[in-house]
Formats: sequence, C-alpha cells, structure tokens
Amino acid sequence: MTTQPEAILEQNLVQQLHELGYKKVVITDEAGLINNLKSQLEKHNQITLSEFEFGQILNQLSKGNIYQKAKTLRDRIAYEKEDRSTGYLELINQIHWCKNQYQVTSQVTMEGRYKNRYDVTLLVNGLPLVQVELKRRGLELKEAFNQTNRYQRHSFGAGSGLFQFIQLFVISNGVNTKYYANNSIKARSFKQTFFWADRDNKKITQLKPFTEAFLEPCHLSKMITKYIVLNTNGELMVLRPYQYYATEAIVERVKNSKKNGYIWHTTGSGKTLTSFKASQILTNLPEVYKAVFVVDRKDLDYQTIKEFNSFSEGSIDATDNTITLVRQLGDDTKLIVTTIQKLNNAIQRERYIKKTSKLQQERIVFIFDECHRSQFGETHQRIKDFFPNAQMFGFTGTPIFADNAFKNALGKRTTKELFGECLHKYVITDAIRDQNVLKFSIEYISTFRSKEGVVDIQIEDINRREVMEDERRLEKVVEYILLNHNRKTHSRRFTALMCVQGIDTLIQYYQLFKQKQEGVENPLKVATIFSYRANEEDGDAIGYLPDEDILMAAEPEAEYQTSHSRDQLESFIQDYNGMFQTNYSTEDFYAYYKDIAKRVKNRQVDVLLVVNMFLTGFDSKPLNTIYVDKNLRYHGLIQAYSRTNRILDEVKSQGNVVSFRNLKKATDEAITLFSNKEAIEEIILEPYDHYVADFKEAASKLFEIAPTVDSINDFLSEEEELAFVKAFRNLIRIKNVLTSFTEYEIDDLDFPEQLFEDYKSKYLDLYDKVRQDHAKEKASILDDIDFELELIHRDEINVTYILKLLAGLKDQKPKEREKQRKIISDILDSETQLRSKKELIEKFIEENLPLITDSEQVYEEFERFWTREKEKSILQLSQEENLDSEKVQAVISNYLFTQKEPLRDELIAAMNERPGLRERASAAKKIMAKIREFIETFVEGI
Repeated sequence: MTTQPEAILEQNLVQQLHELGYKKVVITDEAGLINNLKSQLEKHNQITLSEFEFGQILNQLSKGNIYQKAKTLRDRIAYEKEDRSTGYLELINQIHWCKNQYQVTSQVTMEGRYKNRYDVTLLVNGLPLVQVELKRRGLELKEAFNQTNRYQRHSFGAGSGLFQFIQLFVISNGVNTKYYANNSIKARSFKQTFFWADRDNKKITQLKPFTEAFLEPCHLSKMITKYIVLNTNGELMVLRPYQYYATEAIVERVKNSKKNGYIWHTTGSGKTLTSFKASQILTNLPEVYKAVFVVDRKDLDYQTIKEFNSFSEGSIDATDNTITLVRQLGDDTKLIVTTIQKLNNAIQRERYIKKTSKLQQERIVFIFDECHRSQFGETHQRIKDFFPNAQMFGFTGTPIFADNAFKNALGKRTTKELFGECLHKYVITDAIRDQNVLKFSIEYISTFRSKEGVVDIQIEDINRREVMEDERRLEKVVEYILLNHNRKTHSRRFTALMCVQGIDTLIQYYQLFKQKQEGVENPLKVATIFSYRANEEDGDAIGYLPDEDILMAAEPEAEYQTSHSRDQLESFIQDYNGMFQTNYSTEDFYAYYKDIAKRVKNRQVDVLLVVNMFLTGFDSKPLNTIYVDKNLRYHGLIQAYSRTNRILDEVKSQGNVVSFRNLKKATDEAITLFSNKEAIEEIILEPYDHYVADFKEAASKLFEIAPTVDSINDFLSEEEELAFVKAFRNLIRIKNVLTSFTEYEIDDLDFPEQLFEDYKSKYLDLYDKVRQDHAKEKASILDDIDFELELIHRDEINVTYILKLLAGLKDQKPKEREKQRKIISDILDSETQLRSKKELIEKFIEENLPLITDSEQVYEEFERFWTREKEKSILQLSQEENLDSEKVQAVISNYLFTQKEPLRDELIAAMNERPGLRERASAAKKIMAKIREFIETFVEGI
C-alpha cells in the first residue's frame, strides 16, 4: 500500500472544512491576503472602509509581536473616518463567538528571508488565526512542528506581519494530529503540543475526526476567544481538552443550577490554569457576585496567587489577614484567593460577622483547591450553612473515598458527601498516556538483612519506632543517598525531596548528612523546613497531612510554641544562611519558606528534607526524585510521589521514588484506588531488565543502518543520515532511562562505552552539518529532526575535567601521554559543550602545555590563555563587523546578566556605521549569531 501524499491530505482537509462551513477562498500572496482582509472586516462590521480608513487599520495591525497582536485581536481598533470622526472596528466577536466570518485557503506564499508556502490557513474575519501544517503519513509529527518554527523565523513577520496573528497551530500527518498556541520560537516546546480528546478523555488523533471536533467553526472560535490565556510572561496558553471540559462543566452548572460539584484531575495536570479560567469566566456572569478561590495552607496560598497573577496581572489580591479578606468580600474585587482558615475566621468571629453577614444571600461561588484535604470537613459545613445561596466546587487530584477517608468529629467524610457529583474526571493513567505527567520509577531499598545477608521482607515490615529510627539504619540510608544521588538526578541537573516520619528523625538525618559530608568537595546542598510544634503522627498512616498553617498565618491570635525542635530548626536555618548568604530565622518562618521553595525550583538545593510540608501542592518541574522514609498510604502516597513527575525535558524521563520502607502494597492499593487494578503497569516503569532488552533491540536496528562507525562516512544520501540519527536518538533515549536505575552497568548492554562515544561523535557531526546549513539557508531534510542533545550532555565532563586530565599529562611517560592525548581528543569530539572549545583547547595543549613545568600551574596558565583568547575574539568580531568593541562587551555582559537577548536597537547601537532600514534586521541577526557563538565557546561550560 502506498503512502498517502501530502497533497491529497491537504485537498481532503480543505474539502472537509468547506463542508463544515468555511468558505473556500484563493489567496496566493500578501496582496491577496490584505484585499481579502478588507472585504471581510467590512462584512463583519457591516461598514465600508475607504483606502484612507483601511490604511490606518492595517498600520495598527502591523504593529507589535505575537503577544501584542493577540491583545490587539481582542480589542476594538479605533480609526479616523473620512469625516474626521472616530470609528471603532471589531476584529473578532468574543461574546457571540459563532457570529464571525470563516474562510479556508491553502498554499499562501509569503516572502521574508526566503519564500515559504503554507499548507492550510484558516481565516476568521479575514485574519489568519489558525495555521495547519501537514506531513505525509509515516513522517514524525515533530517535523511539522519544526517547520512552523522555520516559518516563524523566515516569513511570518514579513510585510504587514499578519501571520503573526495566528493563535493556534495544528500539525498532522493524517494519523496523529495535535494543536498548540502560537508563541515566539523560544517559548515553544513540542512538550506543549496537545491531542484533542472527547469528554471521556479518549484521544482524537486522526485528522478527519479532529477536524470535525476541533476545527468546527463555532468550537474553534470559542477556543480562541474563551480558552486561550494571555499570561503576564508575554505568552499564549491554550487549555487542554480535559481543562476545557472541566471549565465548561462548572460554568454550565452555575448557569443552569445551584448544585455543587467537584473536578477530579490528577496531580500535575494543570489544575491552577483550569481553576483560573473557570473563575475568570464565572466572574463575567451577571448572576455571580464573586468567585472565591480557597486553599487550605498559606504556602499554597502564596503559590496559587503567584500562578493566578501570572495568567492575569493584578487579578488576585493576596489576603494577608482576615481583615483584608472581609474588606474584599464587600468591595468590587471579583476574584479572591484566601485560605480556609481565614474564611473560617470571617464567618465565625464576632468582629467580622457583622460585615460578612450582609453577604449571606449573595450568589458567591467558592472553588476549593486540593479539596482532598479532609480536615476542613467542619469548616466546609460552616461555610455552607453561613452562605446558603453559595455554590461550592472542589478540585482534587486524589479524592477522598470511603477507603481513604480520615475520621474527624463529623465521622468519615468523602469528597462526594462534601461536594456532590464529580463533574469531570482525568486520572493519572489519562495524564501518563497523554504525556502530561511522567511515569514513576519506584525502587524499594532494604535497610535490613538477615544474618546470611539476604533481604528479609518480614523484618522490613517491622514498623517499631526504635527499629526504624536506629541510627545505624539512618546512617545506611544517608550513605545510599550520597552514593546514588548523582545517578538519580543526572549529576544534579534535577533536585530531590526526602520525607521522613517525624521531626526527631528529620533532625537525626540532617545531622548525619552534615557529618558524612564534612571536608567533601562539592557536597550535596541539604536544606530543611518543618513546623516546630510537637511531633504529630500521620493520621492513621493514611496519608493525612496535618495542617501547618499555624506557623504561616498572619493572624495576630496565632500562638507559637517553642521547643527543642525550634532550636534545632534555628540552627539549620543558620546553616542555610551560610550556604546562600541570607539572613532568615524562625521569627520570619514564612519568608524562609518562600526562599527555600524558590531555591528548590531554581535547582540551588539538592535535597530538601521534610516531614509533611511540600508533599502536596508544591509544583517544581526540576524536582525528579523523592526519598521516602515515612509510612504513606492512599492520597498521601500519590500526592508525595507526584512531586516528582512533572514534565520538563527529554532528560527527565520519569519521576524517581526511592523508598526505604516496604511500601509496595500501599503503592499498589493507592494506584488501584485512584485509577484501576490494571493501571499499575501504566504508571510504574518496567523493571531494569526490560529496558536492557529494549536497548539491545535498538542497538541491533542501529547496526542494520550503520554496521560500523566508519560506515556512516559512506552514506550517499540525507535519507541514510536521517535514518541513522533516528536510530541513535532512540538508543540514547533508552540509555537515559537505564542510567537512573541503581543496578545500571554499561556491561549489561553489550555495547562498549567507547563504541557508544564513537557513534555519538558521528551523531554530533551531523548536528554540526545541519547548523552550518542553517547559516547558509540551505534546505535539508535533517532540518526537521530534533537531535535532543540534552540527552548526551554530561555536566561532569566539562573544561575543569579536561584541565585535570591535562595536569595529569605532565607527570606521565611519553607513551602514556600519547594515549591520554587521544582520550582527551575523543572527549572533545564527543561532548556537546566542548566541541565549540576543541580548537582552542588543542591550541593550548600544543603551544602552552609544553612550557609549563609544574602540573599545578595548568589551571592558572589556562585561565590566562583563555582570557587572552576571549579578548582577541571580541576584537576580531569587532573588526570583522565594524563594531565598537567596548559597546559589544557591554551588550554581552548585559545579555549574560539578564539572560535576555539584546534588542535589535542595542545591536545596531554597537555598529560604527549603521545600516539602512532594510538591512538592519539581517545585520542585527548576523551579529547576534556571532555573539551566541562567542558565549557558547568562551562562557558556557567554563
């Protein structure tokens, strides 16, 4: 059977769109696009525009970047009419989103840096708002994604830049179809491309049913006008299908009834964005007085406010105390974030009731975050009784069922009892299948052995405090972590949590980490935070996480208890202050909390040691490992494990759970409760041997394409090169998973390390070739392949490592020295961050190394050499491009400090002779490319 050509796929799509209500229109170039835009805007606004009037409108549409144009799309455009009065023009009807004009065209040609023809363009009121890029069946979907990136670089901004109005991209190879929001290339990631699905989370991947469900005119314009969020980072975010269905369910329930309900969306699936969008839409409904988003701890309060305000700056006012909350309930603040504790105060304390009682009959919608936390049962009932006209909705990743309910004064209360019907469900198996969260790799590490040295599970099941907290056992755990942490976190590219049973144990662990690392070069940065009240047991060991808000509330009536544990925490905070040059204490506990959360997210803390805090609600993508020495069950277990499985990049292939207690039964029970019995295989990685077999199979396929390393030199076509790149990329993906297993040994793979490095060098040669072709603007089928270089980047192999090897060269005999030189040369060829430095390092070896008499001088001499070469490079760049060298250095320094690329005007300002307006863009781009090359060579990895 022959593969369906791309042209047939395109014809069928255009015909289907026509049948759905899009009018076919032939537009070949920008002139045709502009003529069509004028007629469509006239039709939509029921006006006739003179050339003078339309010229003003087109001028306004031409201004700004993608984000600014997205804002323009949602505004009315003011223009001066021929009679000098002011006219207003609507670009898209957001209130009645079906009442817009829909067209489809194909093969529009735009010429920027060079000519591009776009596959299928969907026009709404004449503006190109959706671009569909197709690849023939069998090709990687990522190739279509990369193609839209190329269009962005080369031609979307050409002419009047109307293609920068694109809100959504759709990419398809017929079999798989995904959508994603338009953004600058830097802000795009293939990880942020989504499949559409039906209400039951069944993916719709084939192009034809996707078109029928997603591209239907009314649905598409609803997605654009209601379900794209313009966040304060200058990015567009589009909701995923389950977020859409959940929001729709809440809004429909508020419109049509006064019933409550809850949303079950698994941890890590983006509940904050869903709840924000639901709250935002609800505040626009005339029947809703206010929307109040309720969290149950101050740490979540801070994080949620920060996230909400990132979607819409200033939309949320942090309620620092109950007085502020009471004031906001009475003023015109439509959307409030508060804690359950403050809300409880507002309806219970006499001094507040006088004001809040006036609101009792208002239609207030309460949305509860993390509503699996069962301690608010009484407060929940109190709120319900106080606001009889209110509606309540809960969001949870782990609902409370009869099996995992915690008993309180009201008995065992389930989520269904508190909130009623589940309005939408998206469980962990759905999220893993959709690649919205990662699987877990769970290893159970025994800390007990019988006399014969064999692990004894029966002994392991002993849960007596004197056994579990014996210092000899804790010492073994710390030794294991110190030995394996780099493996688990890819040489500290990621961070880890460690949760323990109680504060006394935590104190012992912290002190052991400190003792074991005394005098160690580059020790793990270990930090801790805990409530300094008396130890609390995990409620019936079912995962109930006790409230810690007592230390976080800004209420003057909060009582603080001092104890030995507070003194210990004070000591640990002083260690932290020494580590990061901060000045915290237990007196400003919450400021310390915020700082520690920020540093975990910024990968500055290697291991954060906790009892209960951070095990729920804390979202950090760079966190990939949790060490568990704590009894967890049900929702507490899933919540804790789920700190590790947020999607980040290709290297983070799974969340690592290392359990020093035998929690296998508890893990299986929790997974079964929150998904189903068959889900365990979908949620947990296969055993080590499975991936060894996968690696061997992938290696066999690689050898079919390239039997030897040298055979790659004989490839006659790019198709052969592409096949090799894909085969080797698959190999490194599997190896990336394997290396996180404790039992990983390279010998298990029957693929020698040197052979792997040799193939890797050829892989990198092809990557370099693609980059050079890009510079020459030469088209290549390799352009569309993602080399995923992060999978072969090794942090421990850097310039410092090379200098250690060079220092060793001085003390070796000639024969050994030559062998070591070969090793260094191979490393420079095979390490991604060293290839750009290879020529200079080899120059140092040839010209400087022979003159050094003492191996200890290698570092100092290299630093001098590097400084000289850096200065020469800047001078050379300045001379070649006729730049002011001091201004160039200032531009580079500012770039490194802010981590933001310089603006075009800053680059132009560094030129001794400024180019004409037409040449400025290309001249600035050329200089920026050379600055990036300079930084890659002289700064990164040094």
